Amino acid sequence: MAGKAVVLLSGGLDSAVAAAIAVHEGFHVHALTVDYGQRHLRELDAAKGVAIALGVKVHRILRVDLAGFGGSALTDKSINVPEECPSEAIGTDIPATYVPARNTVLLGLGLSWAEALGADAVFIGAHSVDYSGYPDCRPEFLDAFRRVSALGTKRGVEGKPVSIEAPLIRMGKREIIERGKVLKVPFELTWSCYIGGKKACGKCDSCTIRLKAFAEAGMEDPIEYEQR
Repeated sequence: MAGKAVVLLSGGLDSAVAAAIAVHEGFHVHALTVDYGQRHLRELDAAKGVAIALGVKVHRILRVDLAGFGGSALTDKSINVPEECPSEAIGTDIPATYVPARNTVLLGLGLSWAEALGADAVFIGAHSVDYSGYPDCRPEFLDAFRRVSALGTKRGVEGKPVSIEAPLIRMGKREIIERGKVLKVPFELTWSCYIGGKKACGKCDSCTIRLKAFAEAGMEDPIEYEQR
């Protein structure tokens, strides 16, 4: 057994694969889902289902109201979610769906819980290939946060910093899906759409990236869409 790990589990495809990797590597996974005031709660329900399907015994949902700050289409409903952006244009700039410093906040919470638990690692599903262009998903950001873990915690000062694991960071979305298939990730339980209706919209950047990747992997995306 590799010890304990905190996994940031949003309910999306990437975090589900990251969680499955942590389980596969033998970690005793403690899943952390953050209700940060996002537009909808579909992904929180998805996170619950994924955690159960992967056999995660400890799953906490923590409320942190980033909607009180706004500044993102995901936390402020007066800002429109971009739709029908050509796939080749996605990631060329930072979109309105960027939530200010979200991964800094999430990793900080994960690191705090990990140190309290005596866990050895925090896993995050961030990746920087065919992605939405968020600055806090880049390898440079993860490297900087590893320095935070080493310098800003008791464990770090004692020479045993909590490891920040981003196993998908240099994978493309197709590779992530293929890895998830091998690990039997329940893709049908995941939720990626920014809109949050009964069915995924099929038009937002997240749906566009997801559908394209499933097609490239030669697989049918098992969730329902308003349009494909």
